[in-house]
Amino acid sequence: MQTVTLNNGVEMPVLGFGVYQIPPAETERAVSDALAAGYRSLDTAAGYGNEEAVGRAIKAGDIPRAELFVTTKLWISDAGEDRARRAFETSLRKLGLDHVDLYLIHQPYGDVYGSWRAMENLYNGDGLVRAIGVSNFHPDRLVDLIDHNEVVPAVNQIETHPFFQRTADQELMRERGVQIESWGPFAEGRNNLFTDPVLSGIAAAHGKSVAQVVLRWLVQRGVVVIPKSVRPERMAENLDVFDFRLTGDQMAAIAALDTGASLFFDHRDPAIVSRLGNTTLDS
Repeated sequence: MQTVTLNNGVEMPVLGFGVYQIPPAETERAVSDALAAGYRSLDTAAGYGNEEAVGRAIKAGDIPRAELFVTTKLWISDAGEDRARRAFETSLRKLGLDHVDLYLIHQPYGDVYGSWRAMENLYNGDGLVRAIGVSNFHPDRLVDLIDHNEVVPAVNQIETHPFFQRTADQELMRERGVQIESWGPFAEGRNNLFTDPVLSGIAAAHGKSVAQVVLRWLVQRGVVVIPKSVRPERMAENLDVFDFRLTGDQMAAIAALDTGASLFFDHRDPAIVSRLGNTTLDS
């Protein structure tokens, strides 16, 4: 599996398996199928409600822990120095692991700085986390966090797909030593992504699917990506993107699809900020 090197030297697979919106009852089987297909990077979150199922799949498998890269995330209602530490310990227990490879602040709200202090301690002093980062941070929030703390986030996981490409965000992250990671790489099929004529034409030229073209486009840009599927054949297909390369013209054609706007929600919308910030997790 191709990897990227994070700003602290840790190697992270460029293509992993996400479990967002997979019901807990289905997650163990999906993760087991993903591991069997060859995935070694798994992305979950406290907010997904399926950390325990991910942990069961890891335990049931025969893959050495050192070969896995496990990410989970801190939810807003657990923000703050003391609460973040407790929330991490809860996630670690649910996963059944002695460490996680990447721990992210899930949303840029609440006591972000208290959370980051707790995460810096987990990273620096306790060896329970190999890398720490953030998710859904716009460039201004990311720079502010970097400039006023000791540890630079290793990763920023943000909405990134052909219709919202985040090229300026990626350049800023590159300058600051932060790895961009895509969530929602297929835009959940919005804007008719899977039948888009540009993407379909490129797919036909390579004998690949539109999904494979999108993943190849992201990987070729240096974007880490975590596609989700509950179907083993799709899992295998999504991994099969390292035997072809998009041309410069094809990359430019995809670049022209960018709308510059989210297809989901704006993290700067006051209504969204309030709704997310007041969402608490079931214990």
